[in-house]
Amino acid sequence: MQVSEIMAQAIEFIGPDATVQDAAVLMGELDVAALPVGTPDDLQGIVTDRDILFRIVAEGRDSSGVRVRDVMSSTIFTCRPTDTLETAMDIMASYHVRRLPVVAETGEVVGWVTLSDIARRMLLETGAVRDALSELSATAG
Repeated sequence: MQVSEIMAQAIEFIGPDATVQDAAVLMGELDVAALPVGTPDDLQGIVTDRDILFRIVAEGRDSSGVRVRDVMSSTIFTCRPTDTLETAMDIMASYHVRRLPVVAETGEVVGWVTLSDIARRMLLETGAVRDALSELSATAG
């Protein structure tokens, strides 16, 4: 299975000059733990809830006075839409990341894939979840 089959295609970016507070509010509205920073054509970094927690909250800093660029991770690991899920998982495991921007050959960000997306798909594909639900349905009858 390819990354393109499970990646999210609707992606919200945040600008590097936005405040960390703005990023946290947007994450809450979207119910996500990370945001790509920049634009689809100019990916500059990724800001995560952990970046905010450890670089702002734990240090007692004011999130309204700090820019996203000051807390984001600027080392970015990506995958391609045509990569397999195994390749994406290998990248995530190698670099200890939970999400990857999906970048087309043109360099444009076209998607976003998370460890949760992959785990959910793999569970469904192996039938483990289906079998467990069937068993629960049969006993609940």
